[in-house]
Amino acid sequence: MARYFNGKEIELLAPAGTFPIFQEVIDMNCDAVYFGGPSLNMRMMRKGYNLSYDEVREAIQMAHDRGKRAYVTVNNLLNEEDLDEAKRYFEFLNEVGPDAIIAQDMAVFPLIHEQNYTNIPVHSSVMMNIHNLEMIEAIKKFGVTRVVASREMDLNTAELLQAKSGMEFEYFVHGDMCTVHGANCTISSMIFGNSAQRGRCMKPCRWDYRVKKDGHIYPTEYPLAAKDMYMYEHIPELIKSGIMSFKIEGRMRDIEFLNLLVNQYGDAIDRYIADPIGFNRTENADKLYDNRKRDFSTAYAFGKPGLSYINRRYEGTGKFYSTGKVFSTPAAERELKEERVTQIRERLADAKRDIDHTSKQALPQIAVHVNNVQQAHAALEEGADIIYLTGDVYMPDRPYSLEDIERLTASKGASQIILGTPRMMTELHMEQYTHFLQQGKQRGMYGLDGLLVSNFGALHKFGSLELGLPMIGDANLNVYNYMSAAVYEKYFGVERVHASMELPLHDLANFIEHTKVPVEMTVHGSPIVMYLELDLYENTEVMESIGQEDNAYVDNQYLVLMTDKGESPVYRDWSGRNHLALSKELCYLPMMKELYEAGVRHFRIEGKTYTDEQLRTIVRTYRQAADHLDQCSILFAQMNPVYAGYTLGSLQFGAARHMELISTNA
Repeated sequence: MARYFNGKEIELLAPAGTFPIFQEVIDMNCDAVYFGGPSLNMRMMRKGYNLSYDEVREAIQMAHDRGKRAYVTVNNLLNEEDLDEAKRYFEFLNEVGPDAIIAQDMAVFPLIHEQNYTNIPVHSSVMMNIHNLEMIEAIKKFGVTRVVASREMDLNTAELLQAKSGMEFEYFVHGDMCTVHGANCTISSMIFGNSAQRGRCMKPCRWDYRVKKDGHIYPTEYPLAAKDMYMYEHIPELIKSGIMSFKIEGRMRDIEFLNLLVNQYGDAIDRYIADPIGFNRTENADKLYDNRKRDFSTAYAFGKPGLSYINRRYEGTGKFYSTGKVFSTPAAERELKEERVTQIRERLADAKRDIDHTSKQALPQIAVHVNNVQQAHAALEEGADIIYLTGDVYMPDRPYSLEDIERLTASKGASQIILGTPRMMTELHMEQYTHFLQQGKQRGMYGLDGLLVSNFGALHKFGSLELGLPMIGDANLNVYNYMSAAVYEKYFGVERVHASMELPLHDLANFIEHTKVPVEMTVHGSPIVMYLELDLYENTEVMESIGQEDNAYVDNQYLVLMTDKGESPVYRDWSGRNHLALSKELCYLPMMKELYEAGVRHFRIEGKTYTDEQLRTIVRTYRQAADHLDQCSILFAQMNPVYAGYTLGSLQFGAARHMELISTNA
């Protein structure tokens, strides 16, 4: 079947979590169904869900027999061992011929292209977080035929990008949403060892938090818990914006709920096509409202929704999740323990890369990510090799001016000054940076030594400018395996990549050992574990204080999210985005020697949240460690945490021996 409006095809895309559910959904009033196979997809937490190989084959055939489409989700980040499974899986998929796979990891492209699999079209997952034109143009070159728009993309932007690119757009129209930018939430990995990008999110965004700022506590209840997406009454606007595929979220939903949801959306689309002028937007809307799992929102479809995006009515009850199951309760970040440090050292000792340890380029490099000019000077004076000027400057500091950059580069000595980009770059950001860098070609690039780039759209654009500046892939590219690292090097010209912050021990060791691209790691600081368009500071502007209490570790000017297990600071940048950090500091100093011997050469300090003097002490210590790797344990014993203690983040988890592949929580 097919639907058309003014010559534009419209597809209603329904979910199915199991084969029995698929067998019923495929005969509902939809045009396509998406589902996951036995592995490598983003719904791996519920036993008995997803389809077997035989069921995938039969589901595709059933869809095609009905003139409908079948899409298979292969949207996990892939570790080194997953790559072998993916090779077998893609051979099978090429045989059975889905209408497309939905993918996140860049390794998908060499896995398909190197075997010349012509029967596997690719759609980019929402976890690729496609949000600007250059990202679309870049992904086109890999053969992607459709993008699932970022959850934060409004319909006006979607219309502009679709018109300029000609790319098919898919847009979530109903179901469970997330407040964090796609693939920019690592808190589940850091606390539980379960990656949200690998289908095992423990939903810390659904915890009961309190907000605290300026010495006041606010009754926020569930400040990160998004309402369900609801676009039932806005089908005309979706079609007008160029959205081709209307996607319903719900691979964990039961058949009774899906029957209501899919058929009502299908009926509404048909009514609009049949009679657009007389279309009744609200017809049967009460049925969806009465059977909702949470309250409804149009999310970012018509602009930033503010706190109206946040659900308060049902959180913490049986309607909290579609299954009535609470995935997790507030948990403390794990403390750094000597026993685990020993296990990490032993595992890293097995991960030896073939590297020349005697060349000057092989010496340990200390990189420091800074928020202002004063921090940059402090880090330079303490011996940092590389200064990253952040593209997401936290308030109250101001973004770097041209004068700031030229003064810093004039005083850098033998060190490097590298300009960073914002994590998410709108069309305005792209235009600003492009103009700045093109002007820089006439001025010796302002003395800069490179670019720290956060998204592959920016890599694509800046590479085309032929700036003569090395480009470094930032942490949020989430490079998880050697194939994706190679893609960034070969196709985007990246000089080195930052290892995914989510890699547990065994996966990290495998990644370091297998990749040929230079690897950087963050070894100290409070890494950002949630990157949000939602402005949590708004809570303090609209709510009345219910108590008074100073922040425990950061200045009262910064908002913190607090539970009975601790409090995490939230920083607001000059684009209005929020950055939630761990309450503890990441610290890999005790195993820095082993990381170096395994092949890591660039060691990053996330310095943006420290005072100048705190940063000086940290940089000085790591400089000494880089120069005297045998003294790392001694230097660590002399350190004191600035915040709530030290943690190993994702390295708390994962097998501690090379052959212990089953263990996920050593």
